[in-house]
Amino acid sequence: MANELLLRTVDLRKYYKSTRGMNPFSRAKEKIVKAVDGVSITIPYGKTMAVVGESGCGKTTLARTLALLTPPTSGEIYFDGQRIDDGRAKDAEVYQKLQMVFQDPDSSLDPRMSAVDTVAEPLRGLTKMKGSEIRAATFESLHAVGLSDDFAERLPKQLSGGQKQRVAIARALSTRPKLVILDEPTSALDASVQAQILKLLVELQKKFSLSYMLITHNIAVAAYLSDLMAVMYAGNVVECGPSSEVLEKPRHPYTITLMKSAPTPDPWNRTLLQTEITGEVPSAIDPPSGCKFHPRCPFAESVCSAEVPPLNEISEGHVAACHFLEKTA
Repeated sequence: MANELLLRTVDLRKYYKSTRGMNPFSRAKEKIVKAVDGVSITIPYGKTMAVVGESGCGKTTLARTLALLTPPTSGEIYFDGQRIDDGRAKDAEVYQKLQMVFQDPDSSLDPRMSAVDTVAEPLRGLTKMKGSEIRAATFESLHAVGLSDDFAERLPKQLSGGQKQRVAIARALSTRPKLVILDEPTSALDASVQAQILKLLVELQKKFSLSYMLITHNIAVAAYLSDLMAVMYAGNVVECGPSSEVLEKPRHPYTITLMKSAPTPDPWNRTLLQTEITGEVPSAIDPPSGCKFHPRCPFAESVCSAEVPPLNEISEGHVAACHFLEKTA
């Protein structure tokens, strides 16, 4: 039901005009980069959706567009009962309820700001809190991510990678948002620290009744954190559904190969480097006609290059965009 949805997008698109190179007088025709090309997804309250796919598929552009860090070219974004892409919603109200944690804390944290100032910054800019209220809320957020008062005055250069990411998470939590977009939140961290941060994210979701959108290329991370999974390819969602079903019974040819190519810790079931997707990732400026995956698909026939396949329902909540789903059953 619509009232159970925290986030809903309708045919969301984000296009960029390509540059003309170093020559400002070039008469070459300007081309369009279709980074996100008609994405419709939904995230219920209290759930986590993982958006997975190869590098360059449009995952991060989708996240930045949803967070209104870049305006959509067309389409609609509905968040917590209101449309937020048309300029009518107040930015402070939207950002108080929608926050983002970026991939690299070294670039997302101001090197001149202490941990306590970093976490307090959105409270000063987005809420009506003052003085002691801001300080209390700031320390509550730091404690929630496992940082004691001793870390409050430290600068980023005085923190480890995991501690920096905890500060970034605390900053996102400070306004008590409803949705947190996690853009590869553990990829810049050591393996042992990754496990700690993932466990922390699960605990925080339960404690604060958060919804997450997780952007990742790591299938194992997506499996651990998410309830729902959307698989992106060349700017489009090609499969979407409950994570357990997408992982165990993938139906789109791209999803099948993506799952098989993911490394597994089971030494008796090694898949790394044994399965790969042949061919090249299509150009976002000049993508193939019809299904964008058809030049790399083992099941492709003539219809695949002529017609764009719709998202067909496989089971309740599980859809995939393929003309020949019977072949992948």
